[in-house]
Amino acid sequence: MSPRERVDVLALRKFQRRPWHRPPHLDLGSGYYHFSAACFEHRPVIGETPQRMADFEADLLNMASGLSTDVHAWCILPNHYHLLVETADLKDFVKAIGKLHGRKSYEWNGGDGKRGRKVWHHSSDRAIRSERHFWVSMNYIHHNPVRHGYVDAWQDWPFSSAQRYLEDVGKEEAAKIWTEYPIRDYGKGWDDVGWQSC
Repeated sequence: MSPRERVDVLALRKFQRRPWHRPPHLDLGSGYYHFSAACFEHRPVIGETPQRMADFEADLLNMASGLSTDVHAWCILPNHYHLLVETADLKDFVKAIGKLHGRKSYEWNGGDGKRGRKVWHHSSDRAIRSERHFWVSMNYIHHNPVRHGYVDAWQDWPFSSAQRYLEDVGKEEAAKIWTEYPIRDYGKGWDDVGWQSC
């Protein structure tokens, strides 16, 4: 599909009130993937309380650690999250995300007295295509809280791997990676579509 055709198809699906932020989950098997998921209509359901965000972060990392070779980066925001992992089985990983979303929806809706509320707006996975794509994804995930105006510096956001990353590689190396692999327009057109001040 050409870029213009993609825009037209997304516009049509949005007009028809059909899912337009849910690409197919191709059975690509083992590899590196950037996962993201948003709350329905980008409501801050994850971020109802700081404790809920911390609990969700722990549950997400526990699930991801059990199904991946390595969890390279993550960021949990009030209404969406990002995860960069290496996994041997994309299909199982996607299924586990679906189950986690179902459990958290049930728990949160019960706790909030909102049974029947739709919590999630599907998840998205993107295969990492190159070393450059990996490092740009890493920078993008860690920069997300800054991008959305929650903090001024990566390490100030408590619900991400940024602090661990900076401790592992050092500030000098992180700055070098940031310069060498800038995010530029990364996420534009898929992360911004329909997202209202995340």
